[in-house]
Amino acid sequence: MAADAFENILGQPKVREFLRATVSQDKVSHAYLFTGPAGSNKTLAAYAFAQAVLCPKGPQGPRGGNCGACDACRRIMRKKHPDVRYFAPEGASGYLVEQIRDIVSDTSFAPIQAKKKIYILDRVDLLGVQAANAFLKTLEEPPSDVVLILLGRTRESVLPTILSRCQVVPFRTIPASEAAGIIVQNSGASLEQARMALEACNGSITRAVEFLKSNERLGFRRRVLEVVGCLGKADDWDIIGFASELVVLVKAPLDVARAEQEQELAENADFLAKSAIRQIEARNKRQLTAKTFESLRHLTAVVRSWLRDVVAVCAETPELVINVDVRDSVVETAAVTDEARAVAALACVRRCDEAISYNVSPETCIDAMLFEIRDTLYGRAPHASGAATRIR
Repeated sequence: MAADAFENILGQPKVREFLRATVSQDKVSHAYLFTGPAGSNKTLAAYAFAQAVLCPKGPQGPRGGNCGACDACRRIMRKKHPDVRYFAPEGASGYLVEQIRDIVSDTSFAPIQAKKKIYILDRVDLLGVQAANAFLKTLEEPPSDVVLILLGRTRESVLPTILSRCQVVPFRTIPASEAAGIIVQNSGASLEQARMALEACNGSITRAVEFLKSNERLGFRRRVLEVVGCLGKADDWDIIGFASELVVLVKAPLDVARAEQEQELAENADFLAKSAIRQIEARNKRQLTAKTFESLRHLTAVVRSWLRDVVAVCAETPELVINVDVRDSVVETAAVTDEARAVAALACVRRCDEAISYNVSPETCIDAMLFEIRDTLYGRAPHASGAATRIR
């Protein structure tokens, strides 16, 4: 028998037991609010709960887990099930009213394959008053075959009108040292590797474990660190070339995901109604958008972790360096800059993250970030005639 998906909710034992008991005792409510910081495994818990609710074999054993082996469980695990919908804010500052109206309208349709539909709405702390008002009636009384799972950072950041209509499930902050230990247990990596992966994945334990098992992601990290490590010697043309290369690397996972989506749709098109196909196409588009953001956030997280290492060395605390495999480039950079400039360079990464949130093109975001980091760290841009040797 495949593993119970609840076991993958690492570092949250109380959440695991609560969700198991909810399913095994048949007490699934219509709306939940999962609250906790980034990296606390809220999204993974939402999908695990969806598996347990939609598994056609029902709760497995007294603990209420899912079977993990049937087609429905596998599809949900791969985020391919047509009746499990994930949404993130589409507006620059949060959810759009039209986006919420579309979600509300979608809830009125019958499930495509399962007995229920699960809606997962991320970052509902970015749900403004107008968008929330468009959602309240559905949140209070959704169709009987709909379960809503809302994800937010804190109780306080979510509008009271939303909070009062949900069952709140709090996720605890997992200390970095404990998180690294959990990653070691679940990946077989060293403690140094676990700390590095945690930084590269913005503190997410689950993503860090996946990251350490992916040669592609490890290679992506290495290349990003090579690029930022040589910015001090790079002229303008070098940086334009680096940005172009990183954009290609950021988009590589999207090509694979798009091909998988097209193949899956082609295999099932003959068995689905046109309305179901449209719903799947819309879901696929949302997934590609989410994956684009994930790749870009991974890039900025790696750059941010390297700059924090530079700050640590400038502050004479080299024992805090996370990226120990590129310590030489960190030390070399710290020798020609200072703590204030390194901190200012971190602000460049934050501006890049903000631009990503505003849907600025990846090419523009990465290009601008690399130029800003170079000019901030080293005081001025190298003259274009002194071209650096491109790293290979």
